Amino acid sequence: MTHILSISEDKLRKHLSLLREQVFQTATKWPHFNLLLNDLIRLATELKDGSSVVTLERSLLYGGYSLVAPLLRGHRVTAVDCSPRTADERADYNSNMVDDKRFIAIQIDRRVDIHDTGLPDDLADLVVVPNLVHHIADQAALFGEMARIVKPGGQVYVFEPLVRELHQIPDDFIRYTPYGLAEMFRNVGLEPQEPRMEGGPFSVIAYCWTQALEYLPDEDREQMAKWFYEEEFKRLMTMDSHYPDNRVRDSTCFPMSFSLEGVKQRLI
Repeated sequence: MTHILSISEDKLRKHLSLLREQVFQTATKWPHFNLLLNDLIRLATELKDGSSVVTLERSLLYGGYSLVAPLLRGHRVTAVDCSPRTADERADYNSNMVDDKRFIAIQIDRRVDIHDTGLPDDLADLVVVPNLVHHIADQAALFGEMARIVKPGGQVYVFEPLVRELHQIPDDFIRYTPYGLAEMFRNVGLEPQEPRMEGGPFSVIAYCWTQALEYLPDEDREQMAKWFYEEEFKRLMTMDSHYPDNRVRDSTCFPMSFSLEGVKQRLI
């Protein structure tokens, strides 16, 4: 079922606050997810009203609800769950994150295998792939499907981490740089735009600290977490803002994550 989303500004604001505070924890753990959220709000405003949008995501984690569909209000959204079958054992272990009255509950349209989504050719003005690519084993099938379901002249949007721990094992397969992802776009007839990057080396250090804390015994973790979140985290975020450029080596950067848009070439 395609969802025609008419959502008030107030409801959208509350949903977005929940995503920032509870799901992506952008103030304390994953600030780089602000890039994803801000990009989707921008894309929703750039599209013509009533445009067709397909989201390829992993809603199984969140009780079968789409996190990002509400951000695409004003458009006809088909939300598709691409969770690998091995994810069934983990099921909806993050569903408590959306158990909040601020959450806009949009049920996923269908769960699919990336080799056979059942979606028509040239369906979407925009295909959104948020934080999914690294969880799909068959990369050729995934990129081929993105290009197949987007209309000529339409665009595909991908958000991906550059730095992540191995997670949701065994469904964690690959890391792309923005330039590697651009090559994958070109291979399927999508013309890549300029990538957007988020974070820097100090964000990377902060992220590694949040992961390292989980390896400590309970009694040590509480003490170290208090020091980290009360003193170190904000300092590292400030350093990221103050020192955005590598002053020793040119053509070098260290983002936490990036997003990339690709436009499907029109037939001549």
